[in-house]
Amino acid sequence: MSGDPLTLAGRHVRLEPLSRAHVPGLVAAASEDLALYAWTPLPRDTAGMTRYVDTAVRGREQGTALPFATVRLADDKVIGSTRFFLIERWEWPAGHPNASRAGPDGCEIGYTWLAASAIRTAANTEAKLLMLGYAFESWRVHRVCFHTDMRNERSRNALARLGAVFEGTLRAHRLASDLIPRDSARFSIIAAEWPAVRQRLERRLAA
Repeated sequence: MSGDPLTLAGRHVRLEPLSRAHVPGLVAAASEDLALYAWTPLPRDTAGMTRYVDTAVRGREQGTALPFATVRLADDKVIGSTRFFLIERWEWPAGHPNASRAGPDGCEIGYTWLAASAIRTAANTEAKLLMLGYAFESWRVHRVCFHTDMRNERSRNALARLGAVFEGTLRAHRLASDLIPRDSARFSIIAAEWPAVRQRLERRLAA
């Protein structure tokens, strides 16, 4: 994770390194439909969004996260954000073939949200294809995890359609948007499942 921050680009969206320059676009995107983020702790104003971005950027500087602004290529408009985080490097014993691997062993994809106008477009599908492709094919991770508020049916259904496997519920796992300890639904994709998930995502994009 050294060198220039990562940019991932497809035919519909570009995932570019998150920075304060994206704050006005993120505020505008979040403001399209405030009711959409009932289960997502998302700031609504410039000051809050600046703190949100600064926290994400600190994760990048510390090597624990890679946050992105999601930009629609058709009009170069910021339509949301997403990130890799909880990037793990396992303690392989000396001499093991994996001990010298350059990339991480596992990660989570989360903090994902889109403007109301980008929901049910190609944006989320392609963003997931770009991120999962990078994780499994460049980093060569063994596992990618996702967590969502157990009450967020739309997010749980989206992860299932993606091809992620539901692993169970983590009780009182994280702070919820309504400031209670939330139960999280945990999903994952492992390396052996990635080729089939890739085909599924590519078919959805083609359609």
